[in-house]
Amino acid sequence: MTWKKNFNAEVEDDKSSKINAAGLINTSLEKLWLEAYGSMSGGSYHIWNTKLDAIWAILGGDEKESGDVDKKMNDLNLELYSLGSFNSKVGSGFSQKSNPNNSMQYQFLLKKSLFLRRLQNKQGKGTAYENEDDDDFD
Repeated sequence: MTWKKNFNAEVEDDKSSKINAAGLINTSLEKLWLEAYGSMSGGSYHIWNTKLDAIWAILGGDEKESGDVDKKMNDLNLELYSLGSFNSKVGSGFSQKSNPNNSMQYQFLLKKSLFLRRLQNKQGKGTAYENEDDDDFD
């Protein structure tokens, strides 16, 4: 009898631990999203990208390595990094000028943001949970 009682207590502790971990993950994600949006609106592409990578580090852990989602994220990053530095200016001194790739970098960072937000929703960690079993018919 005592064993069963202790076992149940361990199960309750385990449930509480999982709930606490989920709460911490969601809090971390929300903080990162707020920082990413701030960087986006401030034009800090390097910081925006770094925050998105931190979000990916959380969400990507629940995805299969070399799976479709992992490959899509790698493709997005390769396209983004092929555009060069995230600096708003290139060159130095009198030859310094605006980075000609800024508008393309913005578009790829926006695409990366939407990809991660949709992934977060599909994983049930976002603002709009998507269940593939649900349909739109009532």
